[in-house]
Amino acid sequence: MFIEVLELERRTVPFDSRFAPGAIVLADSDWRQSGELRAAGVAELLDRSGSRTIRVRGRIEGEAGGSCARCLEPVSKTLRENFDLFYYPMAMIACSEEIRIERDDMDLGFYEGRGIELGDVIREQLLLWLPMQALCDENCPGICPRCGARRGSADCRCEDKFVDPRWDVLREFRSKMKS
Repeated sequence: MFIEVLELERRTVPFDSRFAPGAIVLADSDWRQSGELRAAGVAELLDRSGSRTIRVRGRIEGEAGGSCARCLEPVSKTLRENFDLFYYPMAMIACSEEIRIERDDMDLGFYEGRGIELGDVIREQLLLWLPMQALCDENCPGICPRCGARRGSADCRCEDKFVDPRWDVLREFRSKMKS
């Protein structure tokens, strides 16, 4: 759904959009949209003649999934979050100007052209809400580098101490030096 500034000049625009699994692509992330995602809320133009700030607020509900970054087991996260965002025209900032973003500025964005795409707003929020790494458990031990099974499971009987045979020559040299 495209939220157009000209439409917002006349009225607030309510939305209740559903995104099929995979419709919101979370590129460069361990996460993916695994279930239907629903975004409901309202968009409005705050300053019709001045800054032309678009305010988008509402709620996102859905499922995100991925693979644990340590053991590759499936991970699922239920999302039920509210958002309240402000988008300013890109012309308000100089293109060469660097701006320091503070924690309070996380609800600010910029748009170019005729308006903003709701899917882009949703994608941005998901990337901010989801942890950078998908973990099945904060204390996940990961997989064994020797056998490939999950560490601590019945399938992994490897010793914790692994001696790399490539260092044998140095170990022998060191023991000769001590004697």
